[in-house]
Amino acid sequence: MITAAALAALATACAVGSWRFTTARWTSRAPRLAIIVWQSLGVSWGLATTGAMLAYAVQPYGEGVLPGLYAFARGEAPQEAWDPLHVLALIAGLTALTVLIAVLLTAGAQALRARRRHRMLLALISHDDPGVPGVRVLAHPGAAAYCVPGLRSQVVVSEGALKLLSEDEMAAVLAHEAAHVRERHDLVLLPFAALRRALPWSKVVADAQAQVELLIEMAADDRARRYCSPRRLATALLRFGTAGAMPTPHGMLGVHAKHVMARVDRLIKPGPELAAPVRYGYIALSVTLVTSAPLLWVFQL
Repeated sequence: MITAAALAALATACAVGSWRFTTARWTSRAPRLAIIVWQSLGVSWGLATTGAMLAYAVQPYGEGVLPGLYAFARGEAPQEAWDPLHVLALIAGLTALTVLIAVLLTAGAQALRARRRHRMLLALISHDDPGVPGVRVLAHPGAAAYCVPGLRSQVVVSEGALKLLSEDEMAAVLAHEAAHVRERHDLVLLPFAALRRALPWSKVVADAQAQVELLIEMAADDRARRYCSPRRLATALLRFGTAGAMPTPHGMLGVHAKHVMARVDRLIKPGPELAAPVRYGYIALSVTLVTSAPLLWVFQL
């Protein structure tokens, strides 16, 4: 019973923390760290929520979540008699765990299919351009720049974008898209997109997904400005915003008009870095969150 209560308390803390975290002001100063915190909150919430139900369900076995589930799967008789509440908790916990895993796998499979189809389409409608080596160019007058993530990643721009941006601005945009590819931001977004599928009614989940989408753009901006002028990247973003960038295809990561001004302000007037004690504090919090739920699954309190 104590284990179930501890997991329920952890799940509640993660939910409240996620709600409070959506309004945190420091995240733009350390987007990579903020992404790690968001990931730890999401993982811990999922494991704690399902674990609380399963811990209560296997309480008659007098063991932890995983040992209790293993004993149940082997058909061992519990130490105490089952009652309807324990049965209901077992059904609810297994259902919730199955749904979370299923939506994650489904979201991943759909993204892979979308990218495979898009690569086939690009082979037919795009071409190489000596001015931007290694980049696929679409014959379209609209402004577009995005990447196709994966093992065979590609960066794509439109002819409209090539006409819209100067050479330096295009180099900044390409550095930004290369950062998405290198840091596999598609994998960062995948669990949040899957959780949104599982809980489409949840405002906290919707806000979390929106926050992570913005944070990965800021993280890519940070990496891109190692190789280009931040002002050039800011100017390119403004040009895309005023020109009305084309929608990014499903499953891809690209330049869009959302949060342009927030990113431009950050590039032109970067805020001070987080103090080292604050950084270490959030890292410690993330480690604590990620390890607490698995330990509670294994051991009984």
